[in-house]
Amino acid sequence: MTPARGAPIALARERADEAPRRLAAARIEWKSLSELADARDGWDGLARHAIEPNVFYDPAFALPAAPVFGDPGAVAVWSKSGRLIGLFPARIEQRYGVMRALTGWTHPYAPFGVPLVDRDEADAAIIGFLDHVEARGTLLMLPLVTTEGPFAAALSRVLLRRGGAMERYGAHARALLAPAGVRKTYLDRALSSKKLKELRRQRRRLLEHGLLKLATARDADTIVPALSDYLRLEAAGWKGRAGTAARRHAAILNFVHEAVTALAAEGGARVDRLIQDERTLAATITLRAGETAWLWKIAYNEAARRASPGVQLTLDVTESILADTTIARVDSCATADHPMIDHLWRERLALADLLIAPSAAGMGQFRIARHLETLRRALIASAKRVRDVRG
Repeated sequence: MTPARGAPIALARERADEAPRRLAAARIEWKSLSELADARDGWDGLARHAIEPNVFYDPAFALPAAPVFGDPGAVAVWSKSGRLIGLFPARIEQRYGVMRALTGWTHPYAPFGVPLVDRDEADAAIIGFLDHVEARGTLLMLPLVTTEGPFAAALSRVLLRRGGAMERYGAHARALLAPAGVRKTYLDRALSSKKLKELRRQRRRLLEHGLLKLATARDADTIVPALSDYLRLEAAGWKGRAGTAARRHAAILNFVHEAVTALAAEGGARVDRLIQDERTLAATITLRAGETAWLWKIAYNEAARRASPGVQLTLDVTESILADTTIARVDSCATADHPMIDHLWRERLALADLLIAPSAAGMGQFRIARHLETLRRALIASAKRVRDVRG
């Protein structure tokens, strides 16, 4: 899909002519994330002033994650005044065996790929980034990017001016909590009467074994023991049996501790636990950047699975978030059509992987890559269907 598709030629020319000279970035650099630690103040400022927040690209999270998940670089875009206005974490890889690509950095602990772009100089930051990509003649793939919202609008606007193009792959939507209207009655409106009745029955089943308490840890004194409680629960459950629990991998465990405690020191993390008689039944980790939060991790005590303690805790956390009007939206970080959270949170976050031609000059390579990417994904989908049929 090209951004200019269907747009009048006169409009495209008019917008291109309107592109102001001040959009030129003063400096564009490719640096490792560890090198960018030297520009921590500017990075922090950009994260707070981004057109769309992304806690996974906040330095408190990204710096400890980098050596564990691919040690990526980033395209850094600086304004004429010396301010960091764009940060695009990415890695260079071979695609289809014949093409080099700059691919936005995501990983199993960072399921969101919108780069950090200054809200007041979004066009300048994106232009600088695309200039860097075009100068190196590489493909560009940005995974797990929102297809609606201010970053998508700015990217489409810039590509229209440049005669570039983009194609969406893997488009899907996941549960989002974005209450409109009266927040206090959100759950009553979101849940069917049948679902509410079932959840209340499960709550009563839990209460038969003792009083329940929601314990929320936000500061340095309480976050560490609460986080350890979560990690213990995770390791005791299905992730532990599958070998994917953080406690099974020293590097991941250290990263989780460092990232969560660093974010908590900035008011950007909380651990919630549902406790009964000093026993933790379920725990969640929620991360935050600005008005946006991410329900990052959840674990529960499988011995109490019949009463759905994870669902009960999610309900309590949802009510707590709804009472905090400084939080506008919460990304579930869940898969599409998730059987639990989709019934509680009714809004949806639309995401896709974007294959991008930075300008008209790259259209030949883009057309080839578009064909190859379509074929690659079709083969993967076919292999998954065969696997599922075989069981």
